[in-house]
Amino acid sequence: MLKKYVLVLVAAGAFSIAAPLASAQDSQSNDQAAPPSQENGGHHHGPPDPARRTAELTKRLNLTSDQQPKVLAALQSENSQMESLHQDSSLSQPDRRAKMMEIRKTTDSDIRALLDSTQQKKWDEMQARRGQWGEHRSSGAPDSGSAPPSAPPQN
Repeated sequence: MLKKYVLVLVAAGAFSIAAPLASAQDSQSNDQAAPPSQENGGHHHGPPDPARRTAELTKRLNLTSDQQPKVLAALQSENSQMESLHQDSSLSQPDRRAKMMEIRKTTDSDIRALLDSTQQKKWDEMQARRGQWGEHRSSGAPDSGSAPPSAPPQN
């Protein structure tokens, strides 16, 4: 009787150790299979999806059903040009970056031309914020959550 009791306790202990390990291993394999849009808190790496960008702009700018396919076409064109540029190894990095900025600027002006005056105002505000964000990233300026520039560096 005592042997049976000890055997049940050992089996229960082994199960209680094995179950969390199996669960952790399973969740790791699920994390690895997650699409890129779910990684990094929703931030993605690589080219943004034109359909997703169009949906976001539709929400933020209240695009009409006539504007949506035109905006989508502009973003798809930008996406394909960027992909082609990425594959072009004949350009130097600075030349490639300049060409990318030119493509982006053209797409931005094409989209702006499709908008009414109210939407253009919102678009301009969005572009200004994006420009400020880009300046912070390229200059290494601190985020809003970082210490001010006058603070001594922490080691």
